Amino acid sequence: MSTSKRIQLPKDLARGRSQFQAWRATRQTGSRIPQTLWALAVRLVKAHGISRTASALGLDYYCLKKRAEQTADQTQASGPAFVELTSPVVVGKQGLFELDNGAGARIRVQLVGYDAADVVALVRNFWNAE
Repeated sequence: MSTSKRIQLPKDLARGRSQFQAWRATRQTGSRIPQTLWALAVRLVKAHGISRTASALGLDYYCLKKRAEQTADQTQASGPAFVELTSPVVVGKQGLFELDNGAGARIRVQLVGYDAADVVALVRNFWNAE
């Protein structure tokens, strides 16, 4: 395989690489990578993986991996653990049913917001039960 052919980087990864190169060209010796560039690198990890992103941006694999894992942990922890869904208020659909099958079995049911098919199925099951 020829080494003269270079693999083209995806556009977002190439843009990220140029941003890191621009920062490196103007930075002071010993200064840390800004949070905005780290955030960009983590976003690129989600799309292209740690190894490919680290090599394209010239970052340490393990530092980038640690940052990506920390960000993943924060997004999972910040989501809601429980969401309560309230039922819509149904007006006018209320009913009280008392059923007796003649064999001594009785049932009393109070329904709110019921469907007529549900009532028919309930009655049929009650009368057919032995």
